[in-house]
Amino acid sequence: MPLAEVVRSGFVEGVHRGSVVVLDAAGEPVAGAGDVTSPIFPRSSNKPMQAIGMLRAGLPLTDPADIALVAASHAGEEFHVERVTALLRDAGLTEDALHCPPDLPFGEAAREAVLRAGGGPARVLMNCSGKHAGMVRTCLAAGWPLDGYWRPEHPLQQCLTTTIEEITGERAAAVGVDGCGAPVLAVSLTGLARAFLRLVDAEPGTVERTVADAMRTYPELVGGTQAEDTRLMRGVPGLLAKIGAEGVIAAAIPDVGAVALKIDDGAARARTPVLASALSRLNVRAPILVEYAEPPLLGGGLPVGSIRPTW
Repeated sequence: MPLAEVVRSGFVEGVHRGSVVVLDAAGEPVAGAGDVTSPIFPRSSNKPMQAIGMLRAGLPLTDPADIALVAASHAGEEFHVERVTALLRDAGLTEDALHCPPDLPFGEAAREAVLRAGGGPARVLMNCSGKHAGMVRTCLAAGWPLDGYWRPEHPLQQCLTTTIEEITGERAAAVGVDGCGAPVLAVSLTGLARAFLRLVDAEPGTVERTVADAMRTYPELVGGTQAEDTRLMRGVPGLLAKIGAEGVIAAAIPDVGAVALKIDDGAARARTPVLASALSRLNVRAPILVEYAEPPLLGGGLPVGSIRPTW
C-alpha cells in the first residue's frame, strides 16, 4: 500500500509502498495499512530482544551503557568503538573473536574520520560489533563454544530464537543471514510492535525493562549522534525505538502504544514520515516528529519539495 510520496517542485515523482501497524496501550490494533500479519525480517529491530536473550543466558553486564551497545546499530563514532573494544578487552578478547565482517563506520562523519586518519575496515567498526561482542561474552559466561557462535544451530542462537519467539508471541517463519552474519528471524509487524510494547511495559527490574531503560538512557550508543532512533528517543519522552535495515522501524511508549512499519523498497527516507504519521494516531506530539514528518527534498541546495506520508 502507498505510505509516502516524493514530491519535487509540486510534482509527485515517486511513491514508497509498505505496511504499518499501530497498537494501543493494551496491544490492540487501532490503525494500520498494508499487510501487518505476514512475516518480515525486522533486521536490527530484533536487537533489543536478542539483548534480552543474552542477559537471560548470563551475559555479565550491569552497566546500562554496555547493555545499550549490545542492542545497538552504532555509527562507529569514537565513543562506540572504545566501548566495544573495552567489552572485548575485559574478557581477554580482541576483535578477531567477532564474526561480523570488517567494515567502515556506518556514520558518514565517523567513516570520513577513519579514512582521514589512514584507517580502513575493521570488525570493531562494523555497526553490529556491539551485538557480536555481547554474543561472544554470553558464550564465555554460559560455557558455550565461541566457534560458530553465529550459526543457527549454536546453543546461543537457539536461546535467542526462543527469546524472540516468546516476546513476539510468534514462531519464527524463516531464519536468514543478517548483514552481520548472525541469524535474523522473520516475524510479523504486529508481533514486532507487541514485543516493543512488552519491553516498555515490563516491571522495573525485569530483563525486558532493563534493556528498554538502557536504550532510552543511552540512545547515542544505540545509534549515533545523528541516528534516527537516537534522536527520536531523545525527543519523545518515554519512547523506545530501533531501526532495522530495509526500511524497518519499531517504537513504543509505555501506557500509550506501539508502532512497527516496513517500507517495501527498503528506503530509509520514507521511514520517519510514516512513523510520525503513525504516532499521531496515538496522539503523540513532539518537535522531532514535526521535523521528521515531511523531510525536505533539495534542488540546487535549496528545499524544492518533500517526502510526505499519504497514510
